[in-house]
Amino acid sequence: MKYALVSDVHANLPALDAVLNDISSRRDIDAVYHLGDLVGYAPWPNEVVGRIVSDAIPGVAGNYDSTVAADYKHCGCRYEDPRQEELSHISYAWTRDNVSPDTKRFLGSLPFRIDLRPLGGHLAGPTLTLVHGNHALNTVYVTEDRSDDFLAKMGSAVGARSRDIVAFGHTHVPWHRVVDGVHFVNAGSVGRPKDGDWRAGYATIEIHADGEVAVEFRRVEYDVDRAVAAIEASTLPNDFAAYLKAGGQPAEVR
Repeated sequence: MKYALVSDVHANLPALDAVLNDISSRRDIDAVYHLGDLVGYAPWPNEVVGRIVSDAIPGVAGNYDSTVAADYKHCGCRYEDPRQEELSHISYAWTRDNVSPDTKRFLGSLPFRIDLRPLGGHLAGPTLTLVHGNHALNTVYVTEDRSDDFLAKMGSAVGARSRDIVAFGHTHVPWHRVVDGVHFVNAGSVGRPKDGDWRAGYATIEIHADGEVAVEFRRVEYDVDRAVAAIEASTLPNDFAAYLKAGGQPAEVR
């Protein structure tokens, strides 16, 4: 069984379309799931949710999704400097003002966690657990520099055993590590990468009949100029356009 995991689309429709087209062109993908944060920072929140719904892609709630749905006071985002923090508030207010009632209802319906048993319930085999942040909060940043002890506790909290997989997003940087036999996979970001590579990213996880696990990270070029132009034509800050083109390297654009 081979899964494609898309995370942190953040209302970037051209990036999502390119990734889903790439997945569709591959004959080896059995199922697609999303890991949350469908909205925020770009001007297509309703269109992105519409594509997820029309393609019947199941997934979990990111912090942006659950807070927009609940009209919470803040998205729960954390940033590197005061300007990025200021921009996160602007993005969140814009998104809340521009999502449709149908979009809000859909975002509010997303579950916090999904557990998949690719080999079925009667055969011993790995469990693939999907969350956005970690097992307790979708605002927790599980970055690659987290200690093995931190990851081991996270795995224990979801009941993971050797060869199980815990997949998440939220940090917008892809990585994979094995701790105590458990695979921890950050799928990166479709619509707002932060690793210096502007291309849309997603992950695939293949679970073989013998329980072996293979993880691949894939990058896809998309029409970033269309995304940039749409942001600049909207009332969103132009900083978000520069951020996309720089692959997540903050730029001072006023």
